[in-house]
Amino acid sequence: MKREWRFLDSSEHSGKFNMDSDSSLVESLLQGSGVPTLRLYTWKPWAISIGYNQDSSEIDRDSCKEAGIDVVRRPTGGRAILHAEELTYAVAMPADGSSILESYNTICEALLRGLNLFGVGATFEQAQPRFRETYQKKSSIPCFSSSARYEIQWDGRKLIGSAQRRMRNGRSTVLLQHGSILCGPAHQQLVEFLQVTESDRKEMKQELKEKTVDLSEIVGTVDMMNLAHCVRRGFELAWGIDFLRSPGQAKGAA
Repeated sequence: MKREWRFLDSSEHSGKFNMDSDSSLVESLLQGSGVPTLRLYTWKPWAISIGYNQDSSEIDRDSCKEAGIDVVRRPTGGRAILHAEELTYAVAMPADGSSILESYNTICEALLRGLNLFGVGATFEQAQPRFRETYQKKSSIPCFSSSARYEIQWDGRKLIGSAQRRMRNGRSTVLLQHGSILCGPAHQQLVEFLQVTESDRKEMKQELKEKTVDLSEIVGTVDMMNLAHCVRRGFELAWGIDFLRSPGQAKGAA
């Protein structure tokens, strides 16, 4: 972790912009012109992102269009997420020989440190679900319906949903991991935009309500600027790094 790191606070953008930006961070690293980066951002308009290999027919695009919600495919895996009341993080960095689980754990440790600074005593999920079996169920369409090992929970409920993918160029391997830090309950509305039966929809609503938690439920009103600052500081403390300032970014800004 002793290399130079860049921090980007990208504010709010469309789903396409956000996914293209994350992909470009990886491409720059693969080409040897980029630096490891932590990027934080939000979504405007709200958007549903589907995993790299997820079946897009599971999303009711007509309902999304009517509600003004974008649909975009992520460059990483995982399942569908409604990006609404949340802060999204993205980490692009060389894999440096680490396994997926090792790097996932390292990134989540930094996120956990940031949440602790924000005043939230979150914890890691210790069990690993059988994803091949889980994904065969209709209730698995939403990402937040299950937790992977090292994902972050509070009081046994999922608070951050993350996904990782690795890309290669010759001998270079770069990982992209991004995820959603839930700040409000709007993510539960995802079930309204899925191609499922009403009975499945009812079951999914109940599962999301029982299995997820958001920061507003824990701390009340969420100060997004402070949250971003705490997340950034969590990475600095956990990894022993100092972020380079981006052009035009004021000293000390989150």
